[in-house]
Amino acid sequence: MSDARAEDTARADGTDHAAAGRRAARTDHAAAGRRPDGTDRADRAGTGTGRTVLTHCPYCALQCGTELTSAGDRVTVAPAVLAGTGKRGGLCQKGWTAPEVLTTADRLRTPLVRGADGRLAPATWDAALDLVAGRLTELRDAHGPDAVGVFGGGGLTNEKAYLLGKFARVALGTSRIDYNGRFCMSSAAAAGNAAFGVDRGLPFPVTDLDGADVVLLAGANPAETMPPLVRHLDRAGALVVVDPRRTATAERAALHLRPAPGTDLALALGLLQLTVVDGHLDRAYVEERTGGFEETWRRALAWTPERTERTTGVPVAAQREAVRLLAGARRAYVLTGRGAEQHSKGTDTVSAFINLALALGLPGREGSGYGCLTGQGNGQGGRELGQKSDQLPGYRLITDPAARAHVAGVWGVDPERLPGPGPSAYELLDSLGTEHGPRALLVFGSNPVVSAPHAGHVTERLAALDLLVVADFVPSETARLADVVLPVTQWAEEEGTLTSLEGRVLRRRGLLDPPPGVRSDLEVLRGLAVRLGEPAERWPDRPGEVFDELRRATAGGRADYSGVSYERLDAGEVLHWPCPAPGHPGTPRLFLDSFGHPDGRARFVPVEHRDAAEQPGESFDLYGTTGRVLAHYQSGAQTRRVERLAEAVPEAYVEIHPDTARRAGVVEGGLARVVSARGAVVARVRTVESLRTDTVFLPFHFPGEGRANLLTSGALDPRSGMPEFKVSAVRVEPVDEEEQTTGTGDGT
Repeated sequence: MSDARAEDTARADGTDHAAAGRRAARTDHAAAGRRPDGTDRADRAGTGTGRTVLTHCPYCALQCGTELTSAGDRVTVAPAVLAGTGKRGGLCQKGWTAPEVLTTADRLRTPLVRGADGRLAPATWDAALDLVAGRLTELRDAHGPDAVGVFGGGGLTNEKAYLLGKFARVALGTSRIDYNGRFCMSSAAAAGNAAFGVDRGLPFPVTDLDGADVVLLAGANPAETMPPLVRHLDRAGALVVVDPRRTATAERAALHLRPAPGTDLALALGLLQLTVVDGHLDRAYVEERTGGFEETWRRALAWTPERTERTTGVPVAAQREAVRLLAGARRAYVLTGRGAEQHSKGTDTVSAFINLALALGLPGREGSGYGCLTGQGNGQGGRELGQKSDQLPGYRLITDPAARAHVAGVWGVDPERLPGPGPSAYELLDSLGTEHGPRALLVFGSNPVVSAPHAGHVTERLAALDLLVVADFVPSETARLADVVLPVTQWAEEEGTLTSLEGRVLRRRGLLDPPPGVRSDLEVLRGLAVRLGEPAERWPDRPGEVFDELRRATAGGRADYSGVSYERLDAGEVLHWPCPAPGHPGTPRLFLDSFGHPDGRARFVPVEHRDAAEQPGESFDLYGTTGRVLAHYQSGAQTRRVERLAEAVPEAYVEIHPDTARRAGVVEGGLARVVSARGAVVARVRTVESLRTDTVFLPFHFPGEGRANLLTSGALDPRSGMPEFKVSAVRVEPVDEEEQTTGTGDGT
């Protein structure tokens, strides 16, 4: 590795881009040539000044509708009228400020290639793609197809996610593909498939929550992570929140249960025990619509209210009140989020909450149910269309011979040519540059230097590669380490579809031409595939053509898009998958008649509580937990570039109880060092009286020494591959500000 790249590795926070990233410079987006959907500019009448399109926010999985208008060199945004309601929706501050990322001063506009001097320098597209294809060919020829890996993202459109999975398995022939959705919703996906035979975040429209009498929300803080959802929760009756922290969402709750970090599974077992013992089991529903209850009940029987209180810290009275509220409601929902999932036992934890919902007779009943609050903008579509290591399009398992034959037929290749399943996301990143791991990695729509667990180690693995290629629209911390950086389009410059957390397929519509020198991810994949020897006709790069192929590939799968079309969506139809035929109305509510298993029954899944992989002890005496805050999104690569958001939360911070702060020798507003067995974070101290005295909280949006994921471990859920983001054993130490340069500023 060159000295310059080593320097970039050491300072992958990108702090020297801070000033540029904060300026809201305006740029003329007029560009010649093809648009990202493959049409010529002349084919897109009205593109540019004065044009208005209806599209969707680029952030969370609510995918709130937006109305974008170009006015001179500015883009304005407003909430769009919601289909079928005649009412305007709402946007959070991230949605209102999203157009500012389109004009960020450090927007990538030309390919960059690391030269002999170790520094990134501008290159032509042909030179960059020729270099990448040549190096990939050399590495595959020398070490086999699995010497190349692909890492995708849950924010990519359905078309991009689909083509990326096809590219990995056909053009590269590698099994080494996964995506950052493993860090988001994989535990709920595994639990949902086990219980229901189908994984969809919400198997009902989000508006159904408006009529709820009670909603139990386990491990989610939508008041900060997806604020427009709160209007639905506020229309419900009582809100029960399970969270170790007194979050903005918990402040709205009728009942707040505060388990110790890592004990949500024990709490769910205790709530199931109370449901049965106190006479609230819906026995008729259990007998008619489910299987596996008796074994599940035998496991839960030992979790008496008193044992549950000893393990979790949640008082018996609060446990009973939660069950009473749920059981007494005519319409009730159990919802889970990252707080329940991001554990080495996350799948079992979600299963335990699903077991509770089944015992109460909620799933598959209109007006009630279980659901998961998906985080990333296309977290749902991203995993069901082929960029997850064990799945093919349509939510087909890659190990299923029939699934392989169907998809291979659409792709025009022999099923034997398709590789088998590869490692999960963290396992893939952990293996980079090792004897048996990939020697090259292509990254699309992700920033693992900040977002991956054990981030210091992952950064070292990325730096050990022979070739790192990053496609992005801003110089993220991961892009700064790359050998080749490819500038690609943003949300308002492209066409396509995304799938919301409720399984609704939505149209992304482009307003602007991309800046000169910028290409779509689809064009990048086609360009590389052809250079790798693939026939050009097999690689469409127009979103509509890719979607038509995607429809054929998903036909007959659990996530069947074959009846969805751009024409139907553009005509205003509201379509949820499965939608198996052109005239099919879609399926907004799953499970009303039967569940996805062959016998039509849901499954109780027996689970048992176990401790987190790491517990506080003598050297590291506190629980460290991570999460999101209102102003920022995911790794912060976009929101840290928006002046208003960066000013709202400009640097990394640590929440700590005042008594814990005094014992550690740190003070409000001062700096603290939070240390785990893997690394240390320097952060500004915020004392919070409502926080547990054994817990500290850090948001994970910040670069450099402020990366919360320097603390987290690579402990994985054995079923989902989910890392344990929510529990690390840490200690807190004071920092001498005169001696310490934090690197916790807004960065890139």
